Amino acid sequence: MTIQRNEAPPGFGLAAAALMLLGAMGCLLLPQLLPWPMTALCLLLGIGLWWKGLRLRLAGPLMVGFGWASLHAAFVLSAQLPHEWEKQDLKVEGQVIDLPQSQARRTRFLFLVDDNPAQPAPLRGQRVQLSWYDDYGATEIGPRKQLRAGARWRLTVQVRAPRGLSNPGGFDSERHALGQRISATGYVRDPHFAEAIDRPRGIDAWREGMSVRIQASVPSESARYVRALALGDTTALQNEDWEILRAVGLTHLIAISGFHVGLVAGFFALCASGIWRCFPTWARRIPRPQAAGVAAMVGAMGYAVVAGFALPTVRTALMIAVVVLARLSRRPVRVADSLALAALAVLAFDPLSILAAGFWLSFAGVAWLAWCLPQSQHWAKGFLSAQGVATLGLLPLTVALFGQASLVGPLANLVAIPWWSLVVVPMSLIGTALDTLHTGWGGWMWRLAAACFDLTWPGFVRLAQSRFALWWLPEPHAAALPLALLGAFWLLLPRGVPGKSLALLLWLPMLWPDRELPARGEAELVVIDVGQGLSVLVRTRHHALLYDAGPAVEDGFDAGERAVVPALRALGVARLDRVIISHHDNDHAGGVEAVRRAVPVEQSLAPEGAPVDMDGPCRSGQSWEWDGVRFRFLHPTPHFPYLGNEASCVLRVETVHGAALLTGDIGEVIERELVRRDPASVRADVVLAPHHGSAGSSDPAFVAATGARLVLVANGYRNRFGHPKPQIVARWQRAGAEVLSTETGGALRVWLEEEGPVVRERRHSRARLWDPVRRSQAAGLSYRPSNERPDVPED
Repeated sequence: MTIQRNEAPPGFGLAAAALMLLGAMGCLLLPQLLPWPMTALCLLLGIGLWWKGLRLRLAGPLMVGFGWASLHAAFVLSAQLPHEWEKQDLKVEGQVIDLPQSQARRTRFLFLVDDNPAQPAPLRGQRVQLSWYDDYGATEIGPRKQLRAGARWRLTVQVRAPRGLSNPGGFDSERHALGQRISATGYVRDPHFAEAIDRPRGIDAWREGMSVRIQASVPSESARYVRALALGDTTALQNEDWEILRAVGLTHLIAISGFHVGLVAGFFALCASGIWRCFPTWARRIPRPQAAGVAAMVGAMGYAVVAGFALPTVRTALMIAVVVLARLSRRPVRVADSLALAALAVLAFDPLSILAAGFWLSFAGVAWLAWCLPQSQHWAKGFLSAQGVATLGLLPLTVALFGQASLVGPLANLVAIPWWSLVVVPMSLIGTALDTLHTGWGGWMWRLAAACFDLTWPGFVRLAQSRFALWWLPEPHAAALPLALLGAFWLLLPRGVPGKSLALLLWLPMLWPDRELPARGEAELVVIDVGQGLSVLVRTRHHALLYDAGPAVEDGFDAGERAVVPALRALGVARLDRVIISHHDNDHAGGVEAVRRAVPVEQSLAPEGAPVDMDGPCRSGQSWEWDGVRFRFLHPTPHFPYLGNEASCVLRVETVHGAALLTGDIGEVIERELVRRDPASVRADVVLAPHHGSAGSSDPAFVAATGARLVLVANGYRNRFGHPKPQIVARWQRAGAEVLSTETGGALRVWLEEEGPVVRERRHSRARLWDPVRRSQAAGLSYRPSNERPDVPED
């Protein structure tokens, strides 16, 4: 069969790419994987149909995508650390890969364990995500400052299978671990006995060394941005930097992206073309267009290596390679076909890449531009049109992936795309090339790049501070994304197509989703998964209250920032009418400052005498009513001394259909006192287990007095306290209550409705094949608490 001009080879066009992608998506949306023999058979049958299927050929790429993604996922998940190896001290040797991320108290790094019999069997040849902490009370950085990319170390580590928090709007670290092939996460034990056994080697060592040179050569604070643009090194960027970049929609430009790879490829092609013009006789052996194409491919591949094989660079390099190979074969390929071939190449290389947001944004962006823009038009008009198409076409994906939209993003990109990409990035890269040739030659060019960057950055900071900069949107229904994409497609159809105003209606489920607010007289409780700690959101029809804000570690994990605030935004909570901190313990009060920075708070309360910055105390007898729901404090009583756990604010939430009791960390003494003082007040349909289900709580008289139908336990996976204690769980169950925990269910949403409490567990309502809880339950294992370092939650 001959290959027709201007088309992709038969069987490798847009239809094949779309079907292979659909097959891979179908696999990764399953709640659990099929047995590997079935997926292997599916893959082999798909290859046969694709190759010789004739009428059934299109079923081939669909089956290949499903089977190939299934085998990859099964292999990665099977390599994750077995349950019985967790929390043991393991001695490992290996190499630091990628660039370590240093913070005030810890350094996070990827560690590739050697593949030899001397290493622990489950970790041989595997990637491990580690944290190296300074000693408690340390005033300066300890031995971790010796960590270098590419160096080999001998370490004692304590690790576990990848495990994260599960919340609305939260980062899915378990999915990230699957996509990055991380088999375990943990921390370095006995840091003073860690031993460097070989000096840094490889491309990562070169990248880190070059990054250090940039930092030393550029005196301004913009050095960290030059490092990011030149080498993809974002380790020096602070949270404040990312907040500004998100607010103005420029995160896609600050780190190395596909566009930067295209710039390098174009530069190499231009140089090759100039050389061929100087030596015209060379064209007799290799025509100038082919030489330029090969140079572009070499430049793109080389830059992907410099960037540490970041996924956006690999995708673009593959796309350029497809176009170049088509040109070398004298068979021009349309943009759409080259995009399809590149997608097929990426899926064949790594089908799990579809778990990354960058895959969808890069391919969707090129697809929209290829479909909407004419081939020839004035460059200025083309740039403005491309910006408009990209903004409108990628908005649904941006909202679905990140829960936000930058209202000033189009304006910021009009300036940043040409200035950063055509001025700052080339200068940064030229400086890197010069310094590679001779140490010190690139400094002046890096400083010039930083100066050019500084011309625009203050303006973007001011834009980010505008209240119109960032629009946080509630988490939409799964059907909202395809509807919004259909609406974007309709809006981008040629002029004259009727009904475009109706297309805006298709955006409503995404831009104004149903927030599932309770009716008047009803209430919703959301126990947010913050690990070993507590944070509960209580919502009525028009009001919101936050009870505790989770733990925070200085210069480390902050549940307020990483779990509570994203959950509030995903649930559509734009302001909090009241924040109640039950008591001062870090696992309850640590995240409150992060919440205050992100969300307006009208009033905050805490026990009298607690060392917490609050507006007033919580006292027994205080009450108020919102939307037909009554709130009343049961403890502490007036003049009760602050005694930590025992002074916790106990809040009763009364609806027309039942009541809920939020108990903080009170113990048996206070529980018995509540029952003695007012037994009717402790009766409730839903009870938050006191003190996370500790042995010193849930007194039998208190359990009986509540008459609870549902008990919620906020606890972290394998926490060092062993919460909840089995005997406490059994006590509640014997009393007729169903016991649910954030450890196995993730965030717990409970609606107090007429028919009784209605509950939704995040991990079970959004089942994913990489969920460790579901996989362990399927294997017949159970998660039981054991000792764990309290300040190392999975983030």
